[in-house]
Amino acid sequence: MEAKIDFGSFVGVMAGVCNERQRRVMYAALARNAPGTPISHIARVCGCSRQTIYAGLSELDAGLPGPVGGASPARVRAAGGGRTPSVEKQPGLREALEAMVSPHTRGDPESPLRWTTKSLRHLAGSLAEKGFRISHVSVGSVLQGMGYTLQGNRKSRERGDHPDRDAQFEHIGGISEKFISAGFPVVSIDCKKKEIIGNYRNGGREYEPSGSPVEVEVHDFAKLKANPFGVYDVQANEGWVNVGLDHDTAGFAANSVRQWWEHMGRERYPGARVLYVCADGGGSNGSRNRLWKVELQRLADDLGMSIAVSHFPPGTSKWNKIEHRMFSAISMNWRGRPLTSVEVIVNLIRGTTNSGGLKIGCGTDENKYETGVKVSDEQMKKIKLLGHDFHPEWNYLIRPRAS
Repeated sequence: MEAKIDFGSFVGVMAGVCNERQRRVMYAALARNAPGTPISHIARVCGCSRQTIYAGLSELDAGLPGPVGGASPARVRAAGGGRTPSVEKQPGLREALEAMVSPHTRGDPESPLRWTTKSLRHLAGSLAEKGFRISHVSVGSVLQGMGYTLQGNRKSRERGDHPDRDAQFEHIGGISEKFISAGFPVVSIDCKKKEIIGNYRNGGREYEPSGSPVEVEVHDFAKLKANPFGVYDVQANEGWVNVGLDHDTAGFAANSVRQWWEHMGRERYPGARVLYVCADGGGSNGSRNRLWKVELQRLADDLGMSIAVSHFPPGTSKWNKIEHRMFSAISMNWRGRPLTSVEVIVNLIRGTTNSGGLKIGCGTDENKYETGVKVSDEQMKKIKLLGHDFHPEWNYLIRPRAS
């Protein structure tokens, strides 16, 4: 008994698993193997147009596996199909778009997009004002063809580069090597950014059960903030963070160094006669801060040891070792976790470590620090300060005064 084939069902099933080119060839093969059957009838059975079958027949005549024109078998359509690009139909479109987004004309006061975001829709609207017809989607395609992509800002320029910047880095490196060789401590100090205390959002993400993020307050108008001041021991790869609850002043900075010495430094360096401190050029421990030097003199007197200080040049605070060796590890450890209390902050800092064996101690500082303290010239004269020959404003030594 001769079997009957339902070509409609067969074609429907095959059409669902074939791409456009394969369907054309299949329809053409059916037409070629059904001599005398009108093409229109085969088109109705296959659910396609006659032009599709004619195109498939042309491909069969040209020889498989490639389509018409000898294109690659991977192509579904022959090269050259589709609508004419807008930049070809509208002369000057590419140049007008280039003038809008070019970095060289971005600051031009005559540019219509100088003070607004350069989104695709704004670009399309500005081109329309110039008489061009193009959609925002096409604007994106044209920009991509011109080599433009979405770019964020990159921190790479340092404001106010000093001519002796590199020389100061070499100066700090040379002193550090000498101190470490002599067995004296070398510390890097800085105050981390203020952290709000409470059930507020903290940047970063942490693994939680799916669909159950930690819920925090919508508004973060916190009254209580913490100032984590860090002291990082370069040689030992360990540090101390003094979490202050008052103002970040020179007194607070000097007391943070004191806390590190009492909890870590004294035991590790029992015979040290000099402490070398590397600090930023500004802030509570800045090179121009008179109160900072007064507080260091008081600290040197109390510890009975000299304190050598070097400041990084302006705009180079990111090169301070504490930033990328200790503070970055702390930020990674508490990412995505609300800092609900001082105890949480302290415990998270104490629990911070990394693959290099970093160890961090932490404590709270509940002292009150007065702001706006003025230091007179007479007070400065009482400081036993000895400046280096190279940039004495950046490099100096403070010796303890006799009791």
